[in-house]
Amino acid sequence: MSSRAAPRICVLKGGLSAEREVSLSSGHECAKALRVAGFEVIELDARGDLVQRLIEIAPDVVFNALHGRFGEDGCVQGILEWLRIPYTHSGVLASALAMDKARAKAAFVGAGLPVVESRIAPKAEVMAAHLLPPPYVVKPNNEGSSVGVYLVQEGANSPPRLSDQMPAEVMVEAFAPGREMTTTVLGDRALTVTDILTDGWYDYDAKYKPGGSRHVLPADLPQDIFDACMDYALRAHKALGCRGVSRTDFRWDEEKGLDGLILLETNTQPGMTPTSLVPEQAAHCGIAFSDLCRLLVEDASCDR
Repeated sequence: MSSRAAPRICVLKGGLSAEREVSLSSGHECAKALRVAGFEVIELDARGDLVQRLIEIAPDVVFNALHGRFGEDGCVQGILEWLRIPYTHSGVLASALAMDKARAKAAFVGAGLPVVESRIAPKAEVMAAHLLPPPYVVKPNNEGSSVGVYLVQEGANSPPRLSDQMPAEVMVEAFAPGREMTTTVLGDRALTVTDILTDGWYDYDAKYKPGGSRHVLPADLPQDIFDACMDYALRAHKALGCRGVSRTDFRWDEEKGLDGLILLETNTQPGMTPTSLVPEQAAHCGIAFSDLCRLLVEDASCDR
C-alpha cells in the first residue's frame, strides 16, 4: 500500500450485469463499513470508463462489490491484474471457474463433492421437449442470485417457455428437493450453516427483499449434516481456488440422510446487503461487518 495516512480503497459496485441493483446496495454498505474501519473510500460504478477512472483514482486496493457477469466472472479481475492494483475476493481463474456452473460442477465432482445431474443445451431444445424428467430446473450457466431460474414442476405436460433474455445455451439440472442451506468460508475457515426458510422458491426476491426469507443460524441440523456442510463448503472453496470469502449453497433431503445433501453452487462474490447471508454468519461468529470488510481488504493482492 502507499504511504497515505489512510489507505485509499476504491469500492467497485453496480456494473453491467443483471445483478446491478444488488451490487449497488452491496457496494454502498461495504463503503460505509470501510469508512468506519478507518479507510479513505471512493465508490465507483463500474461502467465503460472503468480503466480510465481507476487510473485517475489510483487506489491502494480495489474492494470488489460487483455481482454477476463482468464483475464476478474473471473479467474485472483481469483488468485489475493488468493495472497491478491489489483487489479483494477471488482471482481470475477461480472467478471464471465458479461463474461457469458446468465447469464448477466438474471441479466439485473431481473433489468428491455431491452434485445433481445436469447438462448444457440450446435454448430451443429446452423449449421443445423435456430434456430431463420433471421436476428439473433451467437456468443460465453464468449468472447468479437466482436470475432467470425456471422450475419445471413434477407432472408438467410441456417444457418451459423461456424469456427472450435467457442466453442461447442454458443449464438443465435435476431438481434437488429439501431444505435450502448455505455456508460461508472466510479465508480458510468455514463459519457456520444457515437454514433458509421461504414460503416458496428461493428466488431473487426471496434473497434480497426484506422479509423475502427467514434465516435460522446456526441451522438446527443433525451433527453429521452440519459438519458435512462445513466440510463441503471448505473443500469447494479450495477446489475452485477461491480467495477471501465465498458462500456455498446446499439442498438437503432429510429422508435420505447424508446421501440427501447436495452441493448446488459456490458464489465468489456473495451479497453484502442488509439482508445478506455472509454478514449474518460473520456476526454470529463475532465478526462485525466493518471488521469483515477490513479483513477482506487486508487479504487483497494481485496474482490471486
